[in-house]
Amino acid sequence: MPHHASRRRFIRNLSLGLGATALSPALSAFVRSSPPGRKLGIALVGLGSYATNELAPAFGFTRNCYLAGIVTGTPAKEKIWSDKYHIPARNIYNYQNFDSVTDNPDIDIIYVVLPVFLHKEFTIRAAKAGKHVISEKPMAITVSDCAEMIDACKKANRLLSIGYRLHFEPYTMEMMRLGQQKVFGEIKSIDCSNGFVWGGDPNAWRLKKALAGGGGLMDMGVYTIQGARYVTGEEPLYVTAREEKTKPELFKEVDETVFYQLEFPHGILANGRSSYNANWNDLKVTARQGWFELTEAYRYNGMKGATSNGPMRFDPDVNQQALQMDDFASCVLQNKKSRVAGEEGLKDLKVVEAIYKSIASGKKEKI
Repeated sequence: MPHHASRRRFIRNLSLGLGATALSPALSAFVRSSPPGRKLGIALVGLGSYATNELAPAFGFTRNCYLAGIVTGTPAKEKIWSDKYHIPARNIYNYQNFDSVTDNPDIDIIYVVLPVFLHKEFTIRAAKAGKHVISEKPMAITVSDCAEMIDACKKANRLLSIGYRLHFEPYTMEMMRLGQQKVFGEIKSIDCSNGFVWGGDPNAWRLKKALAGGGGLMDMGVYTIQGARYVTGEEPLYVTAREEKTKPELFKEVDETVFYQLEFPHGILANGRSSYNANWNDLKVTARQGWFELTEAYRYNGMKGATSNGPMRFDPDVNQQALQMDDFASCVLQNKKSRVAGEEGLKDLKVVEAIYKSIASGKKEKI
């Protein structure tokens, strides 16, 4: 992990490669004080590729929230974003004065869209500032970091959600229904793959272990782990994994391609693949009386799916990010825990850590 000064320098230059329980009295008071129809203000922390190209445009489709503020380490971006999205100067922060957001009633939710190693720090700082939090995936570098984030939000009486947009996408929701309700009988096996061929900056933060936590598994593999978990509705017990690396000069610090097998209760096996050197994007399930699959499984749009009874027919181009952010705003206003709360991210990191442990040991590992 970089020392504090290096971290500050890194934050200032993020543009390089960035691409339900009862609420506490404090939170209940917040919900009661929210007028009917009020839209909650969200501030994006980190204005890299995902925030710029996906999240910011998604606010044009939201009903329960709006883009209220930004946090950036690049001064030139302040005017660009302010002009484009009509963000007042009082709602623009940098990484040094971020904590003063506590005094800003315009901002209800902080969305952390930073490199993974900064998720914990800014989630905790946001919670201490009295703001609800969405953290992008993967949730954090380690399981212990995830636990600290969850605890911090609980202590501050704030809600925490993870940016699992696919939980609000109709094809994915249908896969959950078909699997968890055993529409085609008991599940026998799952095959899930996600990856792309890295063609970006060889010095990008995603290729630095201290900044990203890992490579293709942390970035792409989390989707496949999610897929196996939300189709079964169960948590895996064991994993066996191995890694292949064909470009060691590029992937010096992080994994390139990982193959893993998850063992679920009742004998279900999930075979997963993640990669920074292969174009994969699918989720296929075989059950006793049929099958169901997504041949375009994790994309921002253009989803495609079918079952042994015929094609799935849903809108493939819903705005997943808008649905995700609207749902969290609704959770805050309606005293309801997010379906993708911090605990969901922690469960994925438990699997990730077990996969890396299995790669290192060459043995089956308990999750």
